[in-house]
Amino acid sequence: MSNEVAKPRMKKSKKTAFDTPYTVQNAIQKGGMTTKLSMLVMGLGNLAHKQIAKGIIFLAIEVAYLWFMIAQGIHCIAMLPSLGWLEQEEVWNEAKGVYEYTAGHNSIIILLYGVATIFITIGFVIMWRGTLKSAYKVECLAREGKHINSFKDDIAELFDGNLHRSLMTLPILGIIIFTMVFMILMAFTNYSKETSSEAAHLVLFDWVGLKNFGTTLSTDNSIGQNFWSVLGWTIVWAIFATFTNYILGMILAMVINRKDTKAKGFWRFCFVLSVAVPQFVSLLIMKTMLQPEGAVNILLRNLGFLEAGQSLPFFTKPIWARVTVIVINIWVGIPFTMLQTTGILKNIPAELYESAKVDGANAFVTFFKITLPYMLFVTTPYLITTFTGNINNFNIIYLLSGGGPTIRPGDTAGKTDLLVTWLYKLTVDKQYYNIGAVIGILTFVVLAIISLVTYRNTGSYKNEEEFQ
Repeated sequence: MSNEVAKPRMKKSKKTAFDTPYTVQNAIQKGGMTTKLSMLVMGLGNLAHKQIAKGIIFLAIEVAYLWFMIAQGIHCIAMLPSLGWLEQEEVWNEAKGVYEYTAGHNSIIILLYGVATIFITIGFVIMWRGTLKSAYKVECLAREGKHINSFKDDIAELFDGNLHRSLMTLPILGIIIFTMVFMILMAFTNYSKETSSEAAHLVLFDWVGLKNFGTTLSTDNSIGQNFWSVLGWTIVWAIFATFTNYILGMILAMVINRKDTKAKGFWRFCFVLSVAVPQFVSLLIMKTMLQPEGAVNILLRNLGFLEAGQSLPFFTKPIWARVTVIVINIWVGIPFTMLQTTGILKNIPAELYESAKVDGANAFVTFFKITLPYMLFVTTPYLITTFTGNINNFNIIYLLSGGGPTIRPGDTAGKTDLLVTWLYKLTVDKQYYNIGAVIGILTFVVLAIISLVTYRNTGSYKNEEEFQ
């Protein structure tokens, strides 16, 4: 006898070839002739199994894509590596007696059409895979004698079970194509005011690789020096703007919610009243009041705190300007934080405060041992969102200080500019679109790192079940 232990034989369950998922691999390997021919003629498998409308739609998509690629798509992709080379020239038209411009390339259009063509091709490949799986599925259902959906059934399923895909696909594609990919690619070009033809309104630029990133991150030029200065102030601003509003708003909510406070509704109304006024109106009024000849300086002169002709430099000195925008942001933002924290404060168990009072804890200890930890546990996602919003807080800075003051004449950024306001100036005012695209990418990287690291190290992420 053999020393080997005899292993019991396991009976393999019988499975037909059509018990497997409806995948592209199975369609190619196990599908019938019509399914395999669907790789070349989209919709053929559906037409063979009497899904006429669906098959015609798939076939029409293939014909439209092939026509587009032959007519324009191949040319659009072929132009991407060069981004065009034919400049527009001014020539004299003797017949008309005027100067005219010859035809030329526009790199923006070439880049946009090229990116769109690539995404159309990706979409077509996804559709091709879907049609192949659809052909395999109807073949499987037909062989097993099961029900095959009619076109009406497919439409009902599209707007019922797959409603989220129907509604979200186009907006997401728009964001990805026109906001992310197009902007990212712009950062690798030399697109700026130097590459534009003002007379012809044509733009011709080239790929420059990582040159723009090197220019932005280097401190050997004004752009790089401005970047690190603006980045540092942006982080400082976001920290102060977030936590001053958060702490002071929470304290205000606690004071109003005390048992001894009377007319709680009236006090809430007084603070929330500023929310009812459009923010840009409030900011412009404050900017006017804080000007050298504004209401605040005139009032201080009349009261004798300032000499005649003297004024406080609210927006003319860097430190004053930065403190001013932070203080005004507190005034604008506290009502929102008060409303956010009021409901959460009421959900803190009263037994915790009673136990702390019995143990002899004062208001200071109670706040830092009970109220603040509970609030941070619940509102950490809100804090991260607020921090992100403050980094991109365009309104406060641009409407109050305009990013100023600017110390050196050649600087493109002022002492209160955030990354987002500096990006606006670079693109709209200075027309440095390539550097603006780099700033946009770096802003996203900074926000993503800070948000992910902060959130993953908080109790809201590590212990979602309960507060301890």
